[in-house]
Amino acid sequence: QVQLVESGGGLVQTGGSLRVSCAASGRTFAMYTMGWFRQAPGKGREFVAYISRYGGYTYYAASVKGRFTISRDDDRNMLYLQMNSLKPEDTAVYYCAAGTASSSYKMYNYWGQGTQVTVSS
Repeated sequence: QVQLVESGGGLVQTGGSLRVSCAASGRTFAMYTMGWFRQAPGKGREFVAYISRYGGYTYYAASVKGRFTISRDDDRNMLYLQMNSLKPEDTAVYYCAAGTASSSYKMYNYWGQGTQVTVSS
């Protein structure tokens, strides 16, 4: 079992950068694909990016590719999402999740509580 806690959200201007983090408990962190999802008000949960077990492969949603970078530190049980060139449409609650390599939220078993990212225009 994995417990996840996000941090690092906040308010940033358009074009700015922000890094959100996810701290995981449990000795099995490295065995999971880790993903980031987001949910804007009135919308469904949207896939952002995932990174495979041991970090060998990453995959991004088209809307963030080239602007966001997902990474993990298995020694510290940490997951990161570096967000650059932020746009107002990136405003959402960002969630980290542990599961199986997929862009579908249904393939992730463990979720954090989310951290709010707001991009002002």
